[in-house]
Amino acid sequence: MVKTTLFQHNTLASLMAGLYEGTMPLKELLTHGNFGVGTVDSIDGELIVLDGKAYQATGTNNEVKVNLVKDHVLVPYAAVVNHTKTKSWTEDTTIDSENLKKTIEAKLDSQNLFFSVKVKGVFSKMHVRMIPKSKTGERFAEIAKHQPEFTEENISGTLVGIWTPELFHGVSVAGFHLHFLSDDVSFGGHVMDFVMEKGAIEIGIINQLEQHFPVTNQTFLEKTFDVHTLRNDIEASE
Repeated sequence: MVKTTLFQHNTLASLMAGLYEGTMPLKELLTHGNFGVGTVDSIDGELIVLDGKAYQATGTNNEVKVNLVKDHVLVPYAAVVNHTKTKSWTEDTTIDSENLKKTIEAKLDSQNLFFSVKVKGVFSKMHVRMIPKSKTGERFAEIAKHQPEFTEENISGTLVGIWTPELFHGVSVAGFHLHFLSDDVSFGGHVMDFVMEKGAIEIGIINQLEQHFPVTNQTFLEKTFDVHTLRNDIEASE
């Protein structure tokens, strides 16, 4: 079996605890994978990595913007992998997000491994959110209560995501972490829910995890984490 490594810079728990300062340049991040999710410095929107390119989706003044991210931009948290499909199939009938997730989970080889999830489809509804730019220290769960949300209809694009086993909840979010990018690169964000009319689904087994920490960031090194609160915040926010 080909070794497929999920590279994760920092942890989702650190993000939930208010550590929003970028600690790794995008250029370095992309040396570890061509597909993945995350955010950028000051949690300014959603990071979507697809086909080796990184996009930032933001939502301000009731407008969605998607831009290519420059190499020098710093990220506080991201998870990337060189997506390699190990199973694929098509869905030709209308299916909502919850039922598609159940279908995908039923095809996973194990509940104890990470998987990359790629879905290229046509969606009659796509509902996303973007976390707004915030200062380090503000509690993520509180910021998320005021996040802008957008819904687009009849849109084609790609779901980019990682499925995480329960064992690693906190390192990432257990289950699905999905972002969306439209084919015309005009719409995207963190996926809330959707309805898909048809699509091609790929899942890839991940057999290695490389967990990278911001070891030169003093804020991270000195932070005290309330693990119980963080678990609750992840479930509430993701």
